[in-house]
Formats: sequence, C-alpha cells, structure tokens
Amino acid sequence: MQSIKVLLVEDDPMVREVNRQFIERVEGFDVIAMCGNGVEGYHRIIELKPDLVLMDIFMPEQDGLLTLRKIRSANLPVDVITVTAANDMQTIQQILHLGVYDYIMKPFTFERIQQTLLNYYTFKLKTFGLQDITQKELDEMIHPFREIEESTGNEAALPTELPKGFNRTTLDKVLHFVKMSKEGVSADEVAAGIGVARVTARRYLDFLEKQNHIHVDVHYGGVGRPINHYYV
Repeated sequence: MQSIKVLLVEDDPMVREVNRQFIERVEGFDVIAMCGNGVEGYHRIIELKPDLVLMDIFMPEQDGLLTLRKIRSANLPVDVITVTAANDMQTIQQILHLGVYDYIMKPFTFERIQQTLLNYYTFKLKTFGLQDITQKELDEMIHPFREIEESTGNEAALPTELPKGFNRTTLDKVLHFVKMSKEGVSADEVAAGIGVARVTARRYLDFLEKQNHIHVDVHYGGVGRPINHYYV
C-alpha cells in the first residue's frame, strides 16, 4: 500500500506547522498540501484527492462544520479527522454525525495523534483491495479491541497476572493485530501497526505464542535471516 496522502486544513500558521511535523513523523503518511480555511480546503480535496483530511473547526470564511457537510453532500471519498478546540457536546455530536474518523481536542500530544494515525493506517491496510468482508471482519475493524465473537470454549484465557514490564493494553493490541491478519504478520509489521518498538512487539508475540494464543511459522526467503510469521 502506498503512503497515506494527507491534506491539512488549519487557519493558525503555527498550529498548522506543528500538525505537519507531527504527521510526517509517523511513517506511511505524507502531507501533500496545507490550507488556511474551509473554502480552500474543499477545493483542494476535489483537486488533489487526498486519502485523509485533518481539519480544524473554527476557521474564517468557511468553518470546518460547513466544510464537512459539503464534503458529505458531494460524496467525496475522503476520511476526515477533526483537530479542534471545540469541546461543547452540541458541536461534537454534529461532527460525529457527519462521520469523522476521529475527534482530537486541542491541545494534544504527539502520542495522541500518532495513535490515531497508526490505527487509521492499520484500517486502510486491512481494507486495501477488499470487495466483500464478513461480519466478523467488519466487527474487528469497527470495534478494534473488543471481543465480538462468541467464545467457543476452546480459546485459552489470557493470564490475569502478566510478567513484569508487560502492559495489558499493549498485549490486547498485539493480539488483535495478529487476529486481523489472515496470512500472518512479522514482528516488524506488528511494531509498525500498533506503534511500538520491534523488540517490544517481539516480546509480546513470544509471550502470546507460549500461552498458545497465537502460532508461529518460520519463513525462509533468499539472503538473510529467516522471518517468524505469527498467526491465530
């Protein structure tokens, strides 16, 4: 899959530049243009056809709410993440009703926007080239860290007590990422997908394999070390 093309729509030049730097720190994302208001942003979406728009709500000429409505009315095939200081429920509900991928309140940290972008990249990776999916696959995309399927009684339960240095949330994310892959994933792919170091991903994968939650196959390619591929 190619890099995610991002359009930034933000009227404050300083915030716009910070957002650009944050986005470009995350591998797999390229900022292709930046705009200062919704009018320009809407026309740039039509012209450049980005995959993702990061947009403020309070802007001159045309605010983000009206821009979102125009995007949806025109059925433009673009995903939107709002990055805004708006924190009143009325505005939040209106934005959520318009189908944004995420709603990030200012001020925010790099880690917050990084996690959203990594989740988005994983979603795009899993849906790339798909024509039809099952209910289970759709549930896993919409509810990424929730167990939807009924237990068959054969799954091993995760231990209540984790080894020192292990985090329950990270463990859930690693297990979910492996479950989402039909062909198996490497430690490098897990690390990139959930935003952790490769050595961390490998520790969690090895732990899950020893607990019989996942399995491992060794893939021998050409020159170089064999690669472990993990699957459920």
